[in-house]
Amino acid sequence: MTATLDPTRPMREILAEWPGAQRALFRGFHLGGCSSCGFSPDETLEQLCARNPHAPLDEVMPFLAQARAEDERVLLAPEDLRARLGESDVRMLDLRTREEFDAVSIPGAVHFTQPLMNEVMMSWPREGGMFVLMDHLGERVLDAAAYFAGHGFANVRALRGGVDAFAALPGSGLPRYEVE
Repeated sequence: MTATLDPTRPMREILAEWPGAQRALFRGFHLGGCSSCGFSPDETLEQLCARNPHAPLDEVMPFLAQARAEDERVLLAPEDLRARLGESDVRMLDLRTREEFDAVSIPGAVHFTQPLMNEVMMSWPREGGMFVLMDHLGERVLDAAAYFAGHGFANVRALRGGVDAFAALPGSGLPRYEVE
């Protein structure tokens, strides 16, 4: 995302650059999470705040900046993950479909399934080690990281740009792909 949030840009552009913005807007101001508080992709943040008196722009802007900073601390660069591959204290969960995982996966990553979710919640340590979540392009992974952090996992990280960004690293050996 650009250095500063421009409230005159359409929400489509804001969310494309910062997928965590919708989660933050909902958490802080109950905006964008359901049909009663939704917004159009062409609506600007300024327009959204103007029609929602409980979300004044002068409060929304600093809240979003703080939420963005929190998300940035959770994001892990693909280069940093590559440097940590094979370390025993790094666990990687791949949130993509079984087909995507079978076609392309980062060595050491585990496909996330419902039984694995139960195992993680019941027996994985909440402290110590790194717990890395990944999806295809890094678009949904911050929401998943927020979920696990909310359940007490202290060192949850989200792979910035997803498996696609990792595959784009020189020498990764992983093919890039598009989902239809």
